[in-house]
Amino acid sequence: MFRNKEIRRFTAVFTATAAAAVTGGFVLQPAAGLLALASAALYGAAFLLFTRARYNSIAQISAQIDQVLHHEDCLYISESEEGELSILQSEIVKMTLRIREQNDALKREKKHLADSLADIAHQLRTPLTSANLVLTLLKNRPGEREEGSLLREMKALFGQMDWLITSLLKLSRLDAGIVVFRRERIQVESLMNTAVRSFLIPMELHNITLETNIPEEAEISGDADWLSEALRNILKNCMENVRDGGTVRIVCEDTLLYTEIRIHDNGPGFDREELPRIFDRFYRGKKAEASGYGIGLALCKSIITRQGGTITAGNHPQGGAVFYVRFTK
Repeated sequence: MFRNKEIRRFTAVFTATAAAAVTGGFVLQPAAGLLALASAALYGAAFLLFTRARYNSIAQISAQIDQVLHHEDCLYISESEEGELSILQSEIVKMTLRIREQNDALKREKKHLADSLADIAHQLRTPLTSANLVLTLLKNRPGEREEGSLLREMKALFGQMDWLITSLLKLSRLDAGIVVFRRERIQVESLMNTAVRSFLIPMELHNITLETNIPEEAEISGDADWLSEALRNILKNCMENVRDGGTVRIVCEDTLLYTEIRIHDNGPGFDREELPRIFDRFYRGKKAEASGYGIGLALCKSIITRQGGTITAGNHPQGGAVFYVRFTK
């Protein structure tokens, strides 16, 4: 207690003042001196007892904080009576809970990062293994025709890896919150034309019919480049699930409350148990013919929800899968 400079200073001042009062009292009258001496002793004892009690409380709080810092299961800090120490203890409890929440969040993020890295490594291993196999075949000096076929296969594999890495980088940027979305009015018809443009030739090759019903006045607010990226991923999923000669329909509903884009294909649709996991990262479905890496729809949902929209998926009453993208006004 007396290691505190303020306590030592107060004790010195109090002792000097008490000595002066006692000396003056004895000069005036012995009884006055005795009364001053007794009063000084009582006040001094009361001060020492009160200060020692406060120091004991502070030491107890310090010991409890040390337990919180070194023992994860210890979280409770005992309460004291009303006063400054009670306020201090309340703030420490709040700080402790906040630190614990942040620590738990960091642990979850660390686990998520580890799982994501494992998934990325697993997803990249398949095309890399195939590329190594192609290189081995090329090393054996096949004929010119086989060599051309293998080189085309190699190019396709590298294209898959490039798409996968690019999509993962986009997802990581969105997760980190470093993407700044523009806020502009976008005509839905123009947005869908941009998204569909890259699929026109594949649709023609596979005889896939595209039907659209989009009001000219329909508009949404957001970043056109990122939203077209999201819609392309939906269209890509629909095209992968329809057979040659299939149909993809795009319908837009514009109301006073919201603008909704529905993209519907006439493929086999989703299994009921798959619906809750459609937008999970790296989820590819249970069908044997499922292709892709389970990145596109996860990226799509992240883009749309971060711009204030919602996206859901289900099975259309007439058959096939349907995606609902909605933006409120």
